[in-house]
Amino acid sequence: MALAEIARAIEANGVTPHLKATATQLVFGVGSPDAEIVFVGEAPGKNEDLKGEPFVGAAGKFLNEMLASIGLERKDIYITNIVKYRPPENRDPTPEEIAEFIPYLKQQVEVIRPKLVAFLGRHSMSVFLPELKISQAHGKPVRKGGQVYLPLFHPAAALYNGGMRDTLLEDFSLIPAILKKID
Repeated sequence: MALAEIARAIEANGVTPHLKATATQLVFGVGSPDAEIVFVGEAPGKNEDLKGEPFVGAAGKFLNEMLASIGLERKDIYITNIVKYRPPENRDPTPEEIAEFIPYLKQQVEVIRPKLVAFLGRHSMSVFLPELKISQAHGKPVRKGGQVYLPLFHPAAALYNGGMRDTLLEDFSLIPAILKKID
């Protein structure tokens, strides 16, 4: 199944019709279908909803900077969110909304077959690794069910807390070595 088929299935299956009704469009994901790394956020915000692409606001600019710090660009990776429609007023998605989208996210990961799935923030991490706390797990790869995961703080955290910027850059600097170990 190709990525475009998964996106069509979300719309055809009427996933979260209440979110779709208030969103501008489906924000499925962008990047290389052959990426070694898939970054997973929680849900689209206002800018993402308008553009139809994840992480295009201020947090996305910092994400681009972090990618550049390890010699990567957006075209080298794949980026998506768990929930593919913007929740109204940028509220957190409900557990039910997240549950509706999980099968599609898992299909995306199966199609791309990345070496590493990096979670951008505690919300996306807690779906796959509910036993962990982001404050302790960030920057430490975890192998579970044959997949390697890397919890990271959300890039937006650095926008509100300058100290987080250095932590995120430091965690990102580990990615090339983590990828080498997975080979």
